[in-house]
Amino acid sequence: MSEISQNLADSAAATPGGSVVTAHRLNRLLLTGAAGGLGKVLRHSLRPFASTLRLSDIADLGAAGPDEEVVPCNLADKAAVDALVAGCDAIVHLGGVSVERPFEEVLEANIKGVFHVYEAARRHQVGRVVFASSNHVIGFHKQTERLDAASQRRPDGYYGLSKSFGEDVAQFYFDRHGIETVSIRIGSSFPEPVNRRMMSTWLSYRDLTTLIEKSLFTPGVKHTVVYGASANRDLWWDNHAAAHLGFEPQDTSEVFRDKVEQQPPVAADDPNAIYQGGAFTAQGPFGD
Repeated sequence: MSEISQNLADSAAATPGGSVVTAHRLNRLLLTGAAGGLGKVLRHSLRPFASTLRLSDIADLGAAGPDEEVVPCNLADKAAVDALVAGCDAIVHLGGVSVERPFEEVLEANIKGVFHVYEAARRHQVGRVVFASSNHVIGFHKQTERLDAASQRRPDGYYGLSKSFGEDVAQFYFDRHGIETVSIRIGSSFPEPVNRRMMSTWLSYRDLTTLIEKSLFTPGVKHTVVYGASANRDLWWDNHAAAHLGFEPQDTSEVFRDKVEQQPPVAADDPNAIYQGGAFTAQGPFGD
């Protein structure tokens, strides 16, 4: 068992019901992609989980706040990533291109980047990674299908391919080096769902934070794949294979249903009405 896994197990065992206390569970937690949309949210909501939150991005992060360290880093730079990871107890890896882009852009940030993160984790003996995967790993499945972690991956673009690669990297580094990972296939994490597709895929910020907490502090996760969605009425995803995380979402897209259904109906041949990945299935190729 890695040092961090042992610490997590001791912490969980020391509290009633195996729960973990809410303050300062780690010495230093690294958050990559901290300047992005979700990174800005998690910069605040992850603070209780570590004495020091190390923040990184290629974009401007501003000045470090209390109990923060700001370390700019290009994920395509292996040496820089190695230095970034040094001294960290766990990593929440959000960094990279977050939308469908030409393969060359995705390659640098998402594919090289995730490899560099895991290599640095190996070198510095970091035992736990929370990897921001995506629903776009399975985006070409129809919305009529219900999927679990064992369902065939069907990436819907270069972005989805990069996240599928990241999940394979996570599995390899557990099998070879014992680094545990929870790969969260994030649905649509925004303040509220903005269309009918997101009524199924929506993940509230509160539920995202809870899921990351469970992913960081549940002992013995090995490599777990979990779908990131709130308790929405029309879910496409089954998380029985990740039940050991104990994730129970508290929010639901139903509170936004009346607002969303005021929108004009989506055409029957629109990808947003057919595929779980929605519009990503029709983006690109680029540069033709």
